[in-house]
Amino acid sequence: MPVNPFAFRHPRRGILTVSLAGPVSNIVLAAVSGIALRVVAASSAHASLGSPLVLILFSLAIVNLYLAFFNLIPIPPLDGAGVVSAILPTKYAKSYESLGRYGTMLVLGLIVLGSFANISIIGIVIQPPAEFLFRLFTGVRF
Repeated sequence: MPVNPFAFRHPRRGILTVSLAGPVSNIVLAAVSGIALRVVAASSAHASLGSPLVLILFSLAIVNLYLAFFNLIPIPPLDGAGVVSAILPTKYAKSYESLGRYGTMLVLGLIVLGSFANISIIGIVIQPPAEFLFRLFTGVRF
């Protein structure tokens, strides 16, 4: 979603806040789903691993964590680029933001390059923190 930084009283702080809002909301949704999964798994009525409720809560937690950490990759147009841009000094931030026109191609390139090399470059970055928080929220190991 395009954001006009000049609509904020403090543009750099506003961009940082907007960029973090999506990933933080994904992590909060994952935490709520994970805690609900712990409660449901502890009850004897729905403890079955094949239970639709367990599968839904499991999926909500893991998908939201993967989305949060994917979005934090610092390549424009992902939210991580907004975070980096807000933290960098202004003169460097302008140069960094100019990568935005190539961002989608960079992300696709990483995915394709990783599939040819049989290495999930993005998975290396996303999977460890997502699985750590998933275990923390749910108590379930992969």
